[in-house]
Amino acid sequence: MFCVRAPVLLSRTPGADSPGRWLLSSRISLRGSSAQRTEQHRDKSSSRGRAERDSAPHGPGGRDGSTSTSSSSRTRAANEISVDFDLTREAYKSKDSLELLRSLVVFKLCSYDILVEKNTEIMDLGKKILGQRAFNQFMKMTFYGQFVAGEDHKSIRPLIQKNQAFGVGSVLDYSVEEDISQEEAASCEPAAENQSIGERHGEEKQNEQQQQQPEEERRRGGVTAARLHSDSAEAKCDRHMETFIKCIKASGGSSMDGFSAIKMTALGRPQFLLQLSEVLVKWQRFFSFLASHQGKDGVEALNQRLELNQLQESLTKLGAKGDFCGWFADRKEETSGTIDVLDWNSLIDDRTQTSDLLIVPNRGELEPLLEKFGPEEEEQMKRMMQRMDILAKHALENGVRLMVDAEQTYLQPAISRVTLEMQRIYNREQPVIFNTYQCYLKDAFDNVSMDVELSRREGWCFAAKLVRGAYMYQERERAEEFGYEDPIQPDYESTNRTYHRCLDHVLDEIAINRNANVMVASHNEDTVKHTIHRMNELGLVPTENKVYFGQLLGMCDQISFPLGQAGFPVYKYVPYGPVSEVMPYLSRRAQENRGFMKGVQKERGLLWKELRRRLSSGELLYRPTY
Repeated sequence: MFCVRAPVLLSRTPGADSPGRWLLSSRISLRGSSAQRTEQHRDKSSSRGRAERDSAPHGPGGRDGSTSTSSSSRTRAANEISVDFDLTREAYKSKDSLELLRSLVVFKLCSYDILVEKNTEIMDLGKKILGQRAFNQFMKMTFYGQFVAGEDHKSIRPLIQKNQAFGVGSVLDYSVEEDISQEEAASCEPAAENQSIGERHGEEKQNEQQQQQPEEERRRGGVTAARLHSDSAEAKCDRHMETFIKCIKASGGSSMDGFSAIKMTALGRPQFLLQLSEVLVKWQRFFSFLASHQGKDGVEALNQRLELNQLQESLTKLGAKGDFCGWFADRKEETSGTIDVLDWNSLIDDRTQTSDLLIVPNRGELEPLLEKFGPEEEEQMKRMMQRMDILAKHALENGVRLMVDAEQTYLQPAISRVTLEMQRIYNREQPVIFNTYQCYLKDAFDNVSMDVELSRREGWCFAAKLVRGAYMYQERERAEEFGYEDPIQPDYESTNRTYHRCLDHVLDEIAINRNANVMVASHNEDTVKHTIHRMNELGLVPTENKVYFGQLLGMCDQISFPLGQAGFPVYKYVPYGPVSEVMPYLSRRAQENRGFMKGVQKERGLLWKELRRRLSSGELLYRPTY
């Protein structure tokens, strides 16, 4: 059994522009004049922070080595910034007293397991009892009002401007979430070597249809239904793209240096992302299998190197006919006789030239990796890349960064792959596209470290949002149901360690090369303090706009607003959309944060403290002014 490591990276060696490159046909002319557009719309915050960055300390001895270690230490100490997260007046100065009371009520309700676990049933019952209109109003007074900004890009503008006035930016998120059906998700568990992801489900559906229809009718009806389904899905993706464009324009028109969140499953058919993820996972799985045969088990992914001679011998024994040694010798100026995972993944980029090399074991024999990735899949990739390109251009025109959200593990390899391809195009001069890394995954550090190295080799800006994770309960239930290894860390402490390890790795990269960016998307006060401490150690000042902080709207105001008032770039994740469409988002957030909500005693205590302060000082009717 091969060892699966996902999500997967695919890389491309800089400077090679062969017409058969993987995704190049899909990309069309996306690369075009993107560098010129990026230059024209260079991030203003970067230029504002340049003077400060040039004067900031750069480790022992300074930039040119003329400053002593003690002098650097004294400079760092003088420039250190600390933030007090216990000052309730500063933390809640953007809220009136009714908003504080709503927070207390909602947080208390979210701490009850039965309300969280049965939230869908309870909401359905509420609609029946109250009616849709009254139910919507109730939600706006409680959960929707707490965690969602409004129904459309116009109604959310006052909240965005208010937060901006108090030092907090926005990541606008139209809460559109698409997923494959429950049956399709069930069929894509990490299968045995002799069965590809989704294969069993497809066979069952086919057999069922064959029993119900005559052959000729089945053939005609199947083609028509598939075409109609495809056209409908593509039209839906186009509508989502238009919605994201409105989101980008709203972000650019409401605040400077804003973000807009996008979900890849809204821009491409989830079933296609599933197919692409299967290809990527198989290829990564094969590399891990070969590495284990060369005694590289237990080595971090980026440090696994395959001896080319041994690799050629192993593949020849398996029945492969391609010349791996010759391929890499031609591609690399200096051949060390070994390749790493990024070199390995470069084969997929030039797939037409390496079709004889793109083979993976299946049922004890080698088969072409892209055997089931035909013209239809190529066309879907092309359309998805076109939509992403349109969004990236709008982001540049409006001075907005795009934050690509992470999603389920069975879709994430493809999402990360497409995001990386767009980063290669648009992150040359500044960070425009941000990828998201879920640190509750066991392979999170491998993913982060490989992407950092890839950006360094190819010369583009690494840009990441680090989160702990959003689908823990769903992922664990699937792993248990289908009997494969749980991809999630065993406990919260392990997730914390991974999060801090990934964060430290990116912060070190920023300090060394100044060509990386990270959003610390965390509600954990210790993580925020750790980040500030490391920034002080490394001489990273807030005005450089290399390190951002992020929290969800309606949560952890005692962290967000003090950070903003201290000069750190901090953002609220601001979802919006009609009540009926946002219900799945609220349901998932309730599941995701139920453990967190039980542990917000400090936040509830600070909310009560501020209400008592306002009551005693005659400020209970306080209204924020800005």
